Amino acid sequence: MRPAAIRNFLLLASSLLFAGLSAVPQSFSPSLRIGPGAACRLSRAESERRCRAPGQPPGGALCHGRGRCDCGVCICHVNEPGVFFGPLCECHEWVCETYDGSTCAGHGKCDCGKCKCDEGWFGDACQYPAHCDLTKKKSNQMCKNSQDVICSNAGTCHCGRCKCDNPDGNGLVYGKFCECDDRECIDDETEEICGGHGKCYCGNCYCEAGWHGDKCEFQCDITPWESKRRCTSPDGQICSNRGTCVCGECSCHDVDPTGDWGDIHGDTCECDERDCRAVYDRYSDDFCSVLLLCNCGRCDCKVGWYGKKCEHPRSCPLSAEESIRRCQGSSDLPCSGRGK
Repeated sequence: MRPAAIRNFLLLASSLLFAGLSAVPQSFSPSLRIGPGAACRLSRAESERRCRAPGQPPGGALCHGRGRCDCGVCICHVNEPGVFFGPLCECHEWVCETYDGSTCAGHGKCDCGKCKCDEGWFGDACQYPAHCDLTKKKSNQMCKNSQDVICSNAGTCHCGRCKCDNPDGNGLVYGKFCECDDRECIDDETEEICGGHGKCYCGNCYCEAGWHGDKCEFQCDITPWESKRRCTSPDGQICSNRGTCVCGECSCHDVDPTGDWGDIHGDTCECDERDCRAVYDRYSDDFCSVLLLCNCGRCDCKVGWYGKKCEHPRSCPLSAEESIRRCQGSSDLPCSGRGK
């Protein structure tokens, strides 16, 4: 080949190579560094901009918080139980929808957080078969929850699997039997989930530190450390392990709302009236008998009485002779010689 032809060929090849590199996304351009270990040709602001999701304001998480930004290129973290991937580390393989404990119900593959179903299956978790070979009776039986209610009255049964009613497409009703309804977490005033101060799991709000209430609507005016200190019982336990600490006050577990078997109370739930059951009077069919009072789990005698069951009066209105006569009975000895 002539030198001129060789020169033209090299020019053509370099042009094609340049065109190919220019088609690569900026975040993956290898020309941002001159060589290995060399300084980045981008400014810090430009480098971070390329590592940030479109529309995300400055200061937002780089690489979706799942990697580090290296000269405009996201280097994704590799963690168990899966791997982050994608130009901005936006994809992850272990957060796809699950059904009955299986990712994509075992009938699909997880692709960047979404299930790609196998042929013959559909649904967010690939849980619904396109063709059903079950009878309606068998299908409905498989859709009943522990109370024998089909799909918790919050969905319809499709071939033994519940399709939860979500007319707004918000996915707030979910679960194998549609038993979870996160609409119960919506604050009536702000219309936010848990008032914007917590997370909702299966219809229950779990509040951030400093907030409490059924929908995290109340803010605590003391620090978490002070709240914990106020709720610590004398034995060093939080609410004596018998209650929940809410903004420095213990909400004791009510084990028996009827009150027939005693309850748990006290500033730190230290009193358990159930402990009085250890002193049971079979004659009066009561705890602590009719002459005792259950006081913070202890049987205390009423005024004027003493004894384990408060059966002895401290002062007796009877004469000594009358007292002996009542204790003697048909025997010649008081208390049949077996007591005093």
